[in-house]
Amino acid sequence: MVKLIVMTDPEYMDRAEAALAAIEQCCDRLNETTDADIDNQRVGGMITIVFGNGSQIIVNLQKPLHEIWLAARSGGYHYRHDGHAWVDTKTGEEFFANLSREASLQASQALNFSA
Repeated sequence: MVKLIVMTDPEYMDRAEAALAAIEQCCDRLNETTDADIDNQRVGGMITIVFGNGSQIIVNLQKPLHEIWLAARSGGYHYRHDGHAWVDTKTGEEFFANLSREASLQASQALNFSA
């Protein structure tokens, strides 16, 4: 079982917005340092990452639940903050580790996303 913390709405938004900003920065860095050809578009609390092969990963905020959701080819994942990182509510896996794995699979090359 994943240990979760209780956050206020402003605390959630600060942490969630920081995660979305990190994703955008990582996409920019990966486009500069690899030939991954990643396109990312942010609309409000949602980022759509599109890969050269047309596949997508969608990351969106679930404000009422204080979660971040990730949708990839392999399925959907829900993350809550444990005081240190965003962790999967079922497995405890860290968000950016999972995003890196899923993006690498969809891009057919190693991609690293970090907070």
